[in-house]
Amino acid sequence: MKILITGGCGFVGTVLTQQLLIDGHHITVIDTQWFGNHLAAHPSLVVLKQDTRDINAIPLVGVDAVIHLANIANDPGVEINPTLSWEVNVLATQQLADRAVRAGVKQFIFASSGSVYGVKDDPQVTEDLELVPISAYNKTKMVAERVLLSYLSEMQIHCIRPATVCGYSPRMRLDVSVNMLTMQALSNGKMTVFGGDQTRPNIHIKDMINVYRHFLSNPQLPSGCYNAGFENISILRIAEIVAEKVQAKIVVSASNDPRSYRQNSDKLVSTGFIQQWFVADAIDEIINKFTVGDLADNDQYYTVRWMKHLNLQSS
Repeated sequence: MKILITGGCGFVGTVLTQQLLIDGHHITVIDTQWFGNHLAAHPSLVVLKQDTRDINAIPLVGVDAVIHLANIANDPGVEINPTLSWEVNVLATQQLADRAVRAGVKQFIFASSGSVYGVKDDPQVTEDLELVPISAYNKTKMVAERVLLSYLSEMQIHCIRPATVCGYSPRMRLDVSVNMLTMQALSNGKMTVFGGDQTRPNIHIKDMINVYRHFLSNPQLPSGCYNAGFENISILRIAEIVAEKVQAKIVVSASNDPRSYRQNSDKLVSTGFIQQWFVADAIDEIINKFTVGDLADNDQYYTVRWMKHLNLQSS
């Protein structure tokens, strides 16, 4: 299969691209490479250093499926340049979908976010609940979903709403809860937990990759939105799991963000998807990479820090 991946040099995109090459696909990656390019050369891989907003430069002829990962990620990243974020997360998404339809692409898989639901008291947050996005990032994802679903009569549209992704990637992120707390424990012998009672859904990066592979292998699955998150656990509990593996002190501080998020992924499971990896596995992987010297703290692993380094904030 010929697949176009936007954001293929990112945290999830790098691991996904590597796995799809192993699966035998032909991959074209579109990525600004703001956070580098950790993909090895491969005869079935083309990596283009491009911005998705340069829509006419994206090659779509002969592409069977698009996996659209490229975005300005998470609440703090979007807040430092809202205009850029709306252009990338929404406008470029609409233009890419429109060109994909015109090029005859059959399947469009979109990386949305489980945060589109906003704050819910419901113990089971399913796909049929009302979306009440509370941040600019949440809003860009919700609007992009609605735009994409307007094309479902012309190609298969699968909007995936991931939980917080954890685990190791060559293009690492250390600004997500599991990864961040594990690195704090390893580097400082201390983890700082703000609040701690907030519940967060999580998904291991290998399961995240398998979700995308699942939809590629089953393009006939109904178009629509699918949650992808399996472990709804508190931030404090994550720190406790880390402390069970690394001798580190847990320091709890007051938080001005009491929000809790949960996800129910029964709809995804009903399609035949099976979870295989857990938060504890992600922690083990990060510990191992740190221990053997393959992972160290680095500003490039923090979205906001690096965007500011690149001078991408609003003027």
